[in-house]
This record gives sequence, C-alpha cells and structure tokens, in this order.
Amino acid sequence: MKVLKFGGTSVGSVKSILSLKRIVENEARKQPIVVVVSALGGITDKLIATSKMAVEGDEGWKASYQDMVNRHHKMIDTIITDLNDRELLFNKVDTLFEQLHSIYFGVYLIHDLSQKTLDTIVSYGERLSSTIVATLVRGSKWFDSRELIKTEAVNGKNNLDSELSTKLLRDAFEDLPRVSLVPGFISSDRDTGETTNLGRGGSDYTASLIAASLNAESLEIWTDVDGFMTADPKVIRSAYTIDELSYVEAMELCNFGAKVIYPPTIYPVCIKHIPIHVKNTFNPNTPGTIIKDKVENDRKAIKGISSIKGTTLITVSGLSMVGVIGVNRRIFTALANNGISVFLVSQASSENSTSIGVRDEDADNAVKVLNHEFQTEIEDGAMFPMHAESNLATIAIVGENMKHTPGIAGKLFGTLGRSGISVIACAQGASETNISFVVDSKYLRKSLNVLHDSFFLSEYNVLNVFICGIGTVGSKLIEQIRSQYEELKEHSRLKLNVVGIASSKNAILSRDGVDLDNYREQLKLSEPSSPEKLRDRILKMNIFNSVFVDCTASREIAALYQSFLSHNISVVTANKIAASSAYENYEKLKSTALKRGVKFLYETNVGAGLPIIGTINDLRNSGDRILKIEAVLSGTLNFIFNEISAQVPFSETVKRAKEQGYSEPDPRIDLSGVDVIRKLVILTREAGYRVEQDDVEKSLFVPDEYFKGSVDDFWEKLPELDADFEARRRQLDAEDKRWRFVATMDGGKTSVALRAVDRNHPFYRLEGSNNIVMLTTERYKEYPMQIQGYGAGASVTAAGVFANIMSIANV
Repeated sequence: MKVLKFGGTSVGSVKSILSLKRIVENEARKQPIVVVVSALGGITDKLIATSKMAVEGDEGWKASYQDMVNRHHKMIDTIITDLNDRELLFNKVDTLFEQLHSIYFGVYLIHDLSQKTLDTIVSYGERLSSTIVATLVRGSKWFDSRELIKTEAVNGKNNLDSELSTKLLRDAFEDLPRVSLVPGFISSDRDTGETTNLGRGGSDYTASLIAASLNAESLEIWTDVDGFMTADPKVIRSAYTIDELSYVEAMELCNFGAKVIYPPTIYPVCIKHIPIHVKNTFNPNTPGTIIKDKVENDRKAIKGISSIKGTTLITVSGLSMVGVIGVNRRIFTALANNGISVFLVSQASSENSTSIGVRDEDADNAVKVLNHEFQTEIEDGAMFPMHAESNLATIAIVGENMKHTPGIAGKLFGTLGRSGISVIACAQGASETNISFVVDSKYLRKSLNVLHDSFFLSEYNVLNVFICGIGTVGSKLIEQIRSQYEELKEHSRLKLNVVGIASSKNAILSRDGVDLDNYREQLKLSEPSSPEKLRDRILKMNIFNSVFVDCTASREIAALYQSFLSHNISVVTANKIAASSAYENYEKLKSTALKRGVKFLYETNVGAGLPIIGTINDLRNSGDRILKIEAVLSGTLNFIFNEISAQVPFSETVKRAKEQGYSEPDPRIDLSGVDVIRKLVILTREAGYRVEQDDVEKSLFVPDEYFKGSVDDFWEKLPELDADFEARRRQLDAEDKRWRFVATMDGGKTSVALRAVDRNHPFYRLEGSNNIVMLTTERYKEYPMQIQGYGAGASVTAAGVFANIMSIANV
C-alpha cells in the first residue's frame, strides 16, 4: 500500500483537484492507498485572519467567513456532477460551516480567542477539504484523524503521542479500503479529546505517521513543484530538480528553508526505510525527487543550497564563560523551556562567546529569556548583556559527499570573499553534510547565485557583463559576444550574460540580460543616465560574478572604477585614462583589485589585441627585470607615416586614419602624442617604475597652436603643414629612411619623439597600423624580445577586451 499526501495547492483549484482525482484513481487500481489532504490553498491563513477580526470586534469577520463559504460552494458546484452526491455534500459542508460560524460568533461576542479555540477553528480547513475529496473520489472511505492522531500538552505545545497514535492507526486500518481519505494536520489531546493540531505543515507529518505505522511501500508528497530543487528557483533561474536525496540531505535542506516538505515528516519513515517521493500535482508525469537511505553513484559534493530569511544572531559573551562547565546547557535549556528554537550555533574556541541563530519573531523573547537567565553574571560584570543582530539570512550548503571532498569550506569562503560577501558566523557539524553560515540579508540573493554557479549546481557558469560605450569598439564587442554566445554555452559551459549597456546618454540594465539583437532601440527608449546614475544602479543590482567593461575614452567613466572594484566588480577597460592617471590612483586601483580578489584588466590600453602588458607581467613574475622599452605604440601615427607620399599629403593621411577608424575620435589626441605618452606611462609602470605623464620628455612634430580651438578649426588649419612635411619627406626618402614615432623607457627615464630609422632598424619595415615593442631585460639583453602585430582598429581592440573578459570567466 501507499500513502499519498496532497498539499493546499493540490486541492486549491478546480484544475488541481481534478488532477488529484485522476492520480488517486490511477494508483487505487494498483493497490490500496491512504490519501491525506490539506485545507484548500490559503484557507488556513484565512481561518486565522478571520479569527483575529472576530476577537477584535471587527465586523469584517462576517464577510471573510462568507468568502470561505462561497469558495467551497463554488468548488463543489464545479467538480461534483452527480446531483445526489452534490446535495449530500452540501449538507455535510454546510453543517461544518454552521459550526464554524457559531464559534466565530462566540469569539466576536466575548472578545476572547484561546489557543484551544483557535486549534478548533483551523481544524475546519482540513475537515472541509477532505470531505469534498471523499465525495469526489468515488468509493473512498473518510476517517477522522482526530480519532487516530493523539497529542499531549508539553510546555504549551502539542507533542505527538507516538506510541498511542501508532496503535490507533494500525487498528483503524487493519482492513484497508481501496481508498482511505484522511484530513491532515489535525489531531486531538489524548486526555481531554479536545481538537489539537500538529503545527503548520502538519499534513505531511500526518501522512508520514500513517505510512510508518502501516509499513507502507512509499510515501508520496504531491505539491506544486517538481521536487526538491538545487536552490530557490525564484532566486536562481538555473536551479533544477534533484533526482535523489538521502534522508539526511533532505532533512538538512528542509531545516534551512526548503519548503517542499515539513521537516518532522522525514523521521517516522526514515527509521522504517520507507522512501519518500515528492511529485507535482500539476505535472504528474515528471519523476520528481526520491528521498531514501542512500543515493548510489552520487558524485556531486553539494546537492543543494537552502536559506532562511529573517535570521537574528544573538551573542552570549563574557570572560566568565571561559572554561566554565554548563554555560551552554543553561543557554539551551532556558530557550527550550520557553519554546524558542535555535537552528544555528557558533562558538569561539576561546569559549568567551557563543552565537545562536533564531528566527526574527523569536529574537526579542530570546534576548529577554537569556538576560534573565544570566542576570546575576551580567550585574556582576562577568558577562555582557545579550547582543542581537537582525536583518540577517542563514544559508546552508548540503550534501553527504562533502565529507569525502577536501577543500569544500575553503572554496565556499573563497567564493564568497571574492564576491565581497562577509560571513558573520558559520557552523559545520562533524558529519560534514551541512555547512551553514550567516550573511547580511542584502547579500542573500548574490550569495545563493554565486554559490550555485561555483559548486557546479548550475548547468552553466555565468559571467554578468556591464558594457559602457557603444562606439566603434563597444559595438564590435557586443557583436562578438552575440556571435560567440551559443558557442561558449555549448563548448565552454559559459553564459556571458550582458546585464547592462550604456551609451553617453542612456542606459539599460536587466538582471535577466539585455537582448543584443536590438539594444540600440532599447537604449533610445530607456531613461536618461549619467556616470553617477549608472554607478548607483549597477551597485544597487548587487549582482554576482560581474564585470564592468569600459569601451569609452571618458574621464568620468574611468573615475567609477574604484567604486566598482571596492564592491567586488571586476573592471576590463580599453580606456587608457585610469591606468595612466596619477600614480597613486593607478596603484590604488590595482591594490583594491588584489585585496578584493577581483580583476582590473587593461591589456588593450597598449597595442590593442597584442599581449604586451601580459608579457611584461609574466617576465616580472618569473623574476626577470625590464631594463629598456623601445616601441612604436600608435597604430594611428604609424599608419600616417606609412601612407604619406608625394601623392598623399600629411593632412590627407590624418583624414584617412580617422575615416578608417585608426585614430581616436579626436585625432589631435594621437598627433599631440598624448595617446603614446599614456601608453608609455602604462608600460613603464607595468615594468616596475614609478612615472607620471609629466615626466615624459616630448619631441613632437605638430606645433602647439594646432591643438587649440575646436576640432573643426584643426581640420581647417591642418593642410598648412603639408608643404613642410613634403619637403622633409623627400629628404628622408633620399636617405632611405622612414619616420617612426618612438616611445622609449630606459632605466625608468621616458621620452617620445619622431625618429628617422634606416633599413637596418627593426622598426623600418613596420607596415600599416602595426605596433612593435622591443623589451630589453636581464635575460633578453643581447637580443631584445619583440612583440609585433596589428595595433589599432575597433575589431582587434574589441577582441582584446573580449579576451580579458574571458580570462575572468575562466578564473
């Protein structure tokens, strides 16, 4: 035989209750079954709320009561088609409602609501629903669970009398009908016979007690989800159903917030080795979750993540606690005697403090109880008054295989730390099936998401990307991400989730991701933005595993990096301003990234997609020392000086560089040497030398007057330089030399200058917009290391940014 329990959602609508009927009738064809039902979804809460209105003298209790009558009547009218059955059922239901009305009216008149009366009131939810289901399922026999489940009063609570209940259940079901209908949740006092209940979720417990007493083949819990999930799907969309759990794992997940089944449900069937099947009434063909003794061939260290919102951490502390036997006994005895449940305990090894986790609603009472218990010690100064910290959340990672997997705790806390999440308290049992920890409640969502990804509970690793700037580089990057998205998902199990795109005037941010096919249209319709607004919105999202990507040349955007790094958001930038800014700022950004365990990457600041900065870092990290750097770092200027000829004057080459996307939006940045100076400063710093932009000696080739005024003024005046450049070019051509704008660092001293190089020089044959860097080091003295390649252009710069993003995803 089997026991099937159906929760409130399973009897809460016409669709679900008709699905229940099909499930029950299908199972009844195979074997006898006992069906346990909860009240219609939401009715228990409605019964309690109506009670409170009645005791407060609120006339609204009458309308609330009538709503419940109407709901049950409508259900009967819809699902019971036989007229005789319907009439008999209406009589039974209306009799119950008349009784309920009389109780409410009494509460309303005398303004008193005892626990005994409230227990009686809430019992009507299950009595009504089970009566309806008993009529709906033809041939079923209804049993009154108050005659079968007995409780005893202990410290104001109704505790199960297990021995008596087991005897009564076995006697009642000695001859099993094909279908037995039992209202869940409700019981009665063994001595007085008064109606009691097993607490919220008690219908699960009723079903478990019946299954254990009758040695059932299995217990099926039918609810509105497909089974136990790896995490709360409302928070983590990638959460999925767990096929199998051990009793221990299920119990741990239930204790820490997984509301699939009521925690006490597990024990009665566990000791009888009866499996629990959790299934979905709305999707009965799915396998659901099986809970049993041991899960075979289970390779996952972590099965699931669960959490409890509304946690208060109470710290009992004082020097008198050190080495004193019995302090913890007093703590837990005092709390237990007052009906306060503790779900987490963390104690310092010095024994001078013990922290306990309780639910927010128990916090004030717990503090009061403990302050009273240790009143003498507090007055003497040997202990401090209780300290309570609220607005917290408790998270547990659960899995029996954790005890066979070294480093789980290290990975847990390392992952949280890199995401900027501080652990306030933690606890781990010797069985190692559960690691529990407390965090600020504002980090709950972020914690769950990052842990779900980190422990491979998600199908994909997720990197959340904010992109600022949709010019030539930004738009190319977005296109590259869009085109590679499916490939990365399939072959790298990586989801690059672009959660934000910002232009100079607007921004769109979405936790679920931005549609990259029409982001420009979305931006036009989005609200106006500014750098400060963008920063505040990104930080408010508090999203896990995220990276801010700067594809602008904006000083205001570069000023946001420190805030992002301080909040554990990695930064990837093609913008040279930050890394070439004041040395203190550059160093602060790098040290913040290192301290926070995130990345500050700017490989494309020099050489677009060439691995120049990475190579310098690798050389230094391996113990080498950079002695000298000689480089052509401006693809724009190299393009200009390769294009210039008798037929193409200087001004025309500058215009071509702009048109072909090699130059900055304002080409004066390139011609003034500012762009090269910034790059040289960055390389010099990466090589280990302290340098500022003002330290660089400049030998420029365009007079200062051309950099004053507007861009339009510049373009108008530029042809004035053509004749001089042509005369110098002819002289250069006669000497078989070429112009190269060279950046040099020698022993920490830096300079930039337009130099003429002959055909024996490595820079002579540098074509197009290519860059070249020669590194002279202690290891590469006689033959400097050369890095050469395409050093300008939106596509290669975007590809370099993309590579930096991928390096974060692969950490």
